[in-house]
Amino acid sequence: MTDSILKVTALNKSFGGIHATRDLHLEVTRGDIHAIIGPNGAGKTTLISQLSGQLKPSSGSIEFERKDITRLTTAKRARSGLARSFQITSVVMPLTLLENVMLAVQGTSGHSFRFWKPVKQDQQMVSAAMNSLTEVGLQDRADKIAAEVSHGEQRQLEVAMALAMKPRLLLLDEPMAGMGVEESQHMVDILKKLKEKCTILLIEHDMDAVFKLADQLSVLVDGHIIASNTVENIRANQEVQRAYLGEQHA
Repeated sequence: MTDSILKVTALNKSFGGIHATRDLHLEVTRGDIHAIIGPNGAGKTTLISQLSGQLKPSSGSIEFERKDITRLTTAKRARSGLARSFQITSVVMPLTLLENVMLAVQGTSGHSFRFWKPVKQDQQMVSAAMNSLTEVGLQDRADKIAAEVSHGEQRQLEVAMALAMKPRLLLLDEPMAGMGVEESQHMVDILKKLKEKCTILLIEHDMDAVFKLADQLSVLVDGHIIASNTVENIRANQEVQRAYLGEQHA
């Protein structure tokens, strides 16, 4: 019997007459990197937004660690151990990398955001933020302004901010978006190490990265998952090849 950390049952999300998520079923095993792939417009970001609480489903249920979180707020989901990074870079550009991660630590620990100066002197919070930066290899860049570091480092920073929330399940939406080959490989190496600390649900267009990382792979087409299996079995699935992967991945 698998140890599921996330179970999604009959999830539906409609925007007027558009069905972005249709009778979607998904199960993520604890300790896995589970990737979701699909063509543009398949509903991947809509799905992850429902899992993280940014969007409320029209119907269906979401269970995290066997507890129904379908109606929980984003903040309550984060405090329960579910954290998300975004497809579009969402760091605070005028702040340093350390300050960005400290904001995430503040949100999790319940510190007030109104007293930034005293918070910067909170060594426990600084230490927690530095630990997260170290996990993604940015400890030597902690005092750099976010707007002045590379795009790849900004993406790493987003992962560090999510890690600062001490997640048991990390939702990553296109973490390699806009990266070059070397930056993507560096992110792959980071995520492989993070697997030791938390389960990862990954949405990603970079198929080379997906094939290197994923233990399980689900294919989303028109808001519905058409197949879930190991990478090897998905690559051999003719329906998946027709719907998404194409002959070059056969």
